[in-house]
Amino acid sequence: MNITDRFLRYVKFDTQSDELTNLTPSTPGQYKFAQALQKELQEMGLEEITLDDNGYLMATLPANTDKKVPTIGFIAHLDTATDLSGHNVKPRIVDNYDGSVIKLNPDNDYVLDPSEFPELLAHIGEDLIVTDGTTLLGADDKAGIAEIISAVAYLQEHPEIKHGKIRIAFNPDEEIGMGAHKFDVKLFGCDWAYTMDGGEVGELEYENFNAASAKVTFKGRNVHPGAAKHKMVNSIRIANQFILMLPRWETPEHTEGYEGFYHLMAVQGGVEETTLTYIIRDHDRDRFERRKKEMEHLVRKTNNEFPGCCTIEIKDQYYNMREKIEPVMHIIETAEKAMRLAGVTPKVQPIRGGTDGAQLSFKGLPCPNIFAGGINMHGRYEFVPVQSMEKARDVIVEICKIVAE
Repeated sequence: MNITDRFLRYVKFDTQSDELTNLTPSTPGQYKFAQALQKELQEMGLEEITLDDNGYLMATLPANTDKKVPTIGFIAHLDTATDLSGHNVKPRIVDNYDGSVIKLNPDNDYVLDPSEFPELLAHIGEDLIVTDGTTLLGADDKAGIAEIISAVAYLQEHPEIKHGKIRIAFNPDEEIGMGAHKFDVKLFGCDWAYTMDGGEVGELEYENFNAASAKVTFKGRNVHPGAAKHKMVNSIRIANQFILMLPRWETPEHTEGYEGFYHLMAVQGGVEETTLTYIIRDHDRDRFERRKKEMEHLVRKTNNEFPGCCTIEIKDQYYNMREKIEPVMHIIETAEKAMRLAGVTPKVQPIRGGTDGAQLSFKGLPCPNIFAGGINMHGRYEFVPVQSMEKARDVIVEICKIVAE
């Protein structure tokens, strides 16, 4: 089975995660997919295959060399994003893309237009897998799964390529930030690993945001508006005042690169009570801590004007893996060398988000992130070039060869 066939089969599984279930995996489709992958790995003859009750699937390709070689791992996640349905995905291959507008479905107006998505033009002449516009595609991260399994199959078919013990793992619930929470690093047993969960060809990431969530609650007092003077306390207005006190330009829509932000994700409430839900992000740990303190300062400032009105709950979510990767930079150098051998130019850049690899790095498994090829992920305009998946597969093979050498 080639990498395209694998991917097309995998995206048919509905594995959208759900942060409201408080289960692991959060949805039954993820476990069903893991069981199908388990069967595939068994048929391939892999060893040490385990699938636990939480949906974490691991397997081993045994070493074929007598040399003492580090054990390395490759990881991808089973779930798809919550932003758009992953049910009844209908992928289609646009062969030898010519740079024109791609109509996704004759029954709707959804199109991939290079004037709106200029990244398409970097893939003229390639074979693009697209959606029908009614769902996401699921390249995030079923492309990563297809690449890892295809790389393992390639190594099996080419025993002349010497490699050490290779571990692979597929975990649930990355999209809701829970992918690494129940990942058994000791059972995985690797010196280091790579998540295959990046975007465009060449991406190599070992820096990510420090991340926290913040829930700010405002208590008000409702009185009939006809008799409300000096009595009513409108929590909505106070919440609005709080929103305007945060820096206007430090939001996702105004930042890029290493710039951090405050992101207001939800507003709920009425006169009696209003809740603001934020996420706080910054690559620099000191600035990250200052952002949290600034929100606490604004709460105190609000309470100075409206005593006892405002409370805040801040929870750290994950930290920048850079501090865990820098002591072992040879794993980045290995990935860069592998990319060049595979004909790929490395693009080392920070992740403006999070990754399972960040949490795994803090659990003792250094784990940078490598491209999987998906573009416009989490939505109906998602696509992945077949050639990008093939390049990612080749990079995995080259990493295994380099480590054995």
